[in-house]
Amino acid sequence: MENSSFSLQGRRILLVISGGIAAYKSLDLIRRLKERGATVRCILTKGGAEFVTPLSVSSLSGEKVYDDLFSLTDEHEMGHIRLTRTADLAVVAPASANLIARLAQGRADDLASTTLLASDKPILVVPAMNAKMWQSEAVQANIAVLAARGTMLVRPGTGEMACGEVGEGRMAEVAEIVADIEKYFAQPGPLSGRRALVTSGPTHEPLDPVRFIGNRSSGKQGHAIAAALAREGAAVTLVTGPVALPDPAGIRTIHVQTAREMLEACEAALPADIAVCAAAVADWRPAEESAQKLKKGAAEPALRLVENPDILAMIAREGNIRPRLVVGFAAETEKADENARRKLAGKNCDWIVVNDVSGGAVFDADENKVTLLARDSAGKVVTESWDAMPKDDVARLLAARVSDHFKAA
Repeated sequence: MENSSFSLQGRRILLVISGGIAAYKSLDLIRRLKERGATVRCILTKGGAEFVTPLSVSSLSGEKVYDDLFSLTDEHEMGHIRLTRTADLAVVAPASANLIARLAQGRADDLASTTLLASDKPILVVPAMNAKMWQSEAVQANIAVLAARGTMLVRPGTGEMACGEVGEGRMAEVAEIVADIEKYFAQPGPLSGRRALVTSGPTHEPLDPVRFIGNRSSGKQGHAIAAALAREGAAVTLVTGPVALPDPAGIRTIHVQTAREMLEACEAALPADIAVCAAAVADWRPAEESAQKLKKGAAEPALRLVENPDILAMIAREGNIRPRLVVGFAAETEKADENARRKLAGKNCDWIVVNDVSGGAVFDADENKVTLLARDSAGKVVTESWDAMPKDDVARLLAARVSDHFKAA
């Protein structure tokens, strides 16, 4: 591997490949972005598909390729709105004169133009066309319109083109495109200067040296939230119970076993600006831990339980070190909204993320379906329900809401 750095670790890039011989460079671009740790989802236009195949794009990206606006299956799995909402940056490479014109005009007549028009994320355009086309008044006027709207540009290079002419218009080299993308992400994020505390995973409350009381939490959602907040610029401390997950890159991670250990680690991590308590902390622990393994055949053990500390309530209590935003999680098997509202009030937190775990379908799964309950400035509870989506996408949406909260404040 030529470049083993992970400068784009965890970043999600939406790559739009339009028509033109330069589309072959997009394959190398995908490879370079993946090398640096990025996830790349691709939209292939009808023109782009004349130069590179969906199979080649999918093989390199490791993701499904999207090309049809009116595919009901795609709209259910990953609609054009979510394609951009779950990305950190949209890159159009190559950007043909035709697609640039449609973007400038605000047209939405295929998946690429519709998705980019609906985008709430920055867009980086990498033009590629004949030199005369690039120099034309029409194209330059369209580029000026896009620039005025905040669209970023990687200027085309100068040299011999596939048509045999020489001049400015050939698609920039892949290394230059990657450098511009890395430069964009090197900028301070909206949560730069903020400290965040995230809890994740289960706790294990020992009964004897080999047995414990625990739950089925995998930690996938909590770890994804920690990574998403870090991508927004926050300095994150992750306190995690026992999980089979790698530590998120660039995040201070503290490993604990029990609820009491988690409480101690959280207290040590305060003060913080943000606390997201996604861990599934055991509510009870055995009153006594046997020094030896309990044996079958002996007298039936009397199991007495005592209540564990309430970590969320401790973090959310009023005081000098209470984070400005405290987010709790509620995994419910019945009356999810009612129980979440009760928890929101009883724990004194600002937001609650609630999901229905009846049947255990959420535990260790890669998807989640949640509702966010938040108290507004007047104390009214506002709810926002999200469709089922990958846990990484839930984390990104939650991190975006956190960023919006601090921008408004």
